[in-house]
Amino acid sequence: MSEQAALHPNERVDDLSLGGRQITQRTDEFCFSMDAVLLAHFPQLTGRERVLDLGTGTGVIPLLVADHAAHITAVELNSVQAELAARNVRLNHLTDKITVREGDYRDPPALFACGAYDLVFSNPPYRPVTSGALSMGARAAARHELTATLADTVHAASYALRHGGRLAMVHLPERLGEIVLALHAEHFAVKRLRMVQPRADKAPNLMLIEAVKGAALTGMRHEPALIVRDAEGNYTDEIRRIYGQEM
Repeated sequence: MSEQAALHPNERVDDLSLGGRQITQRTDEFCFSMDAVLLAHFPQLTGRERVLDLGTGTGVIPLLVADHAAHITAVELNSVQAELAARNVRLNHLTDKITVREGDYRDPPALFACGAYDLVFSNPPYRPVTSGALSMGARAAARHELTATLADTVHAASYALRHGGRLAMVHLPERLGEIVLALHAEHFAVKRLRMVQPRADKAPNLMLIEAVKGAALTGMRHEPALIVRDAEGNYTDEIRRIYGQEM
């Protein structure tokens, strides 16, 4: 019997529209959203990068970039999500490409080597615990900084990356000022910034950032906004390409 057939209660299998690749998720835990998919497609990869995914959840980013990286380490604090991530690696026959480690990246030496990575992905909790209506359980930890703050995340990335390594992050535009300061404190410089707008006439609700460790602060590229839906409410051509949909 395949792993796909051996689903546990509250689990479902979703198609990633990537060469038959699939992902198992739990309906009572935080499921990945467009944020993670957009982040996975933001940095350019050559196939030689050693990649780290901080807070991998069920492992969606590693599954999406596995064909374009040398090796990926996926770190997850939530034991339920970490177990699912490991199962998803096996389900997609990627055990030679992706290593899942359960643990708290606020203690980086316990999980990964210093300066060992070329690229770090981070889709961190967006909101401080003092803001917003606090949801409960796993969803709260995914949306709010209950276990790791912005500074914790940037510090872990800095520890993991070699000089000249890149951090790719998705976050809220309203926290750009804080993010730039947190990056500067860990010797990062923002080199690419792209806002994500729900529609062309709406303000951005997400942003994609690529920062380089040890780089000069000059030379940031502010890229054209990524528009999610057109005037009729349909996905734009770029979003459809990202999702692997036929044009």
